Amino acid sequence: MQRTELEPVAEPAASERTTERAAVRMPQRALDRACALLVLLTERPVSLYAAAVLRIGYGLLYLVFLLREFPHRNEMWGPGSPWTPALARQMFDQSGWASVLTLSDSQVYFEICYAVALVTCALFLLGWRTRAVSVLFAVVVVSFHARAIYLADGGDNLMVLMAVYLVFTACGRRWSLDARRARLQVSAGGTADPRGGDLRHHLGDARTILTTVLHNCGMFVIAAQVCFLYGCAGLYKVQGPKWGDGTALHYVLNIDLFRPWPELSQLIADQHVLIAVVGYLTVLVQVAFPFVLFGRLKYPVLVLLLGMHVNIAVLMGLPLFSGAMIVADAAFLPDRFYRALGRLWRRAFQRTGAGGAEAPAGTTPAVVPPQPSLK
Repeated sequence: MQRTELEPVAEPAASERTTERAAVRMPQRALDRACALLVLLTERPVSLYAAAVLRIGYGLLYLVFLLREFPHRNEMWGPGSPWTPALARQMFDQSGWASVLTLSDSQVYFEICYAVALVTCALFLLGWRTRAVSVLFAVVVVSFHARAIYLADGGDNLMVLMAVYLVFTACGRRWSLDARRARLQVSAGGTADPRGGDLRHHLGDARTILTTVLHNCGMFVIAAQVCFLYGCAGLYKVQGPKWGDGTALHYVLNIDLFRPWPELSQLIADQHVLIAVVGYLTVLVQVAFPFVLFGRLKYPVLVLLLGMHVNIAVLMGLPLFSGAMIVADAAFLPDRFYRALGRLWRRAFQRTGAGGAEAPAGTTPAVVPPQPSLK
């Protein structure tokens, strides 16, 4: 009789033990995932090649932009501008912007600032002392943008954001003069002195962790900014009736202010079915962009976005905007793509007979190693 009363109790006890084990395992899995995320955030800088492409792309874009506007520099940003430095300073008091170009009304001062801006863009493009030059580059971009803010478009706004974000990244650790100097130091046996003391060792570790965290957070913010931009652009288009009936691009191609090639724009505008299909595809790609980043579908989406921006640059005469967006899209390509691109470039360069001996295989490792210098 006692055995009969005790038998039904055995099964609930086993079930309770299973539930307790599952309850213990669930927090353990969450803790393991949190630890793995923390290690990824603090120990391994991500997308170093993508950061280098952003540095090269935006440095080159702004350098070409300043050279292109060199004959008109005084009317756009200098003392001879209709938007005088006094008016700019008055607006700064209300908007909170700032510009080194308004510190003096002297023509000589403006010419010096313009020359410094050109040199800064070139040094940032080449990756020379990138940690310090990136700050100067951000100051240059913000100053020129704020000085003539009514001449800016979406490309200028994106350029300002990216210049500020790149300050926090290690964008000089690949494809730069800094990276070349670090490789030469390592090959020459230039390593840190292990007898430097525990304090120096701990400070070096703290600096490495800090720069790695800042870099990873900076690249995440850049990716989030681009996703937010495309998502908002697509959702705003969805709300517009012209995008809904497929006629939006027809009206865009007939805006005289954005028709550098009127005959070409008119030829395309007459293809009603084509521009309707392209309009719907544009909205679909922009809305879907944030949701396809973690699969292989992102590659055809990036190709479609590349074609869209090339068409905007040619048909609407907005090369700076299109270039800024194409460079931003490059942040979503993995490092293995850029390493393969670098290998192809070296092979093509060596076939011309000017490349010399093949570079050692260790110069482009499959896994990003810890770096002795975070410039």
